[in-house]
This record gives sequence, structure tokens and C-alpha cells, in this order.
Amino acid sequence: MKLVEEYAGVGELSGHGEVLPQVRYKIARYHALAGNGLPIPGTHRIEGALDLPPNHDVAGLIGTPLVLRLEDGRALAVTLADTAGRVLSEGHGPSRCLCC
Repeated sequence: MKLVEEYAGVGELSGHGEVLPQVRYKIARYHALAGNGLPIPGTHRIEGALDLPPNHDVAGLIGTPLVLRLEDGRALAVTLADTAGRVLSEGHGPSRCLCC
């Protein structure tokens, strides 16, 4: 996998009817490449960390699909891996492919 983009800033995390409006994030997006160097459609990995509010219980959000709205208005589908704020997602990119 090749690093294709990095994001850092303050955004909004939402999912399951909850919204955390002031979440500091540092995210890296990787894309798989074929042997010829061209990207493999729909194969990516998003990993990084969120600085979650200390007084907010996020245990119920771990492992569920969430949306991280970046400062520039884009949105990333992410999965919270632990209560420390580690983010890990694999699969389709920020926009869905035409295969499904």
C-alpha cells in the first residue's frame, strides 16, 4: 500500500445518532497498487488517531461505521478501533466504486 494523502485538523465525528463536534484528527489514507503501479479500484486503508473528548464514553462506537467530517468539508467513512481514538478502516474509498 502506498500513502496517497494525509489529513490533520479539527472535524466532526458522527454515527449512531451521536455527534462529537470538536475532534482533532490525524489520518493517513493508503491505496493498493498493482504490479504496474496503477491503483487497484476500491482497495484502500485509512488509519490514524482522533483526540476524543475525555468526558465522552465512546465504547459503544468501537467497531461501528462512523463518518469523520474534515475541515475542508469532505467526509471519510472510518471505524473507531479503541477508546484511545485509534482509527482503522479498510475497503472502499471515500466514494463508492461502480462494482457494488
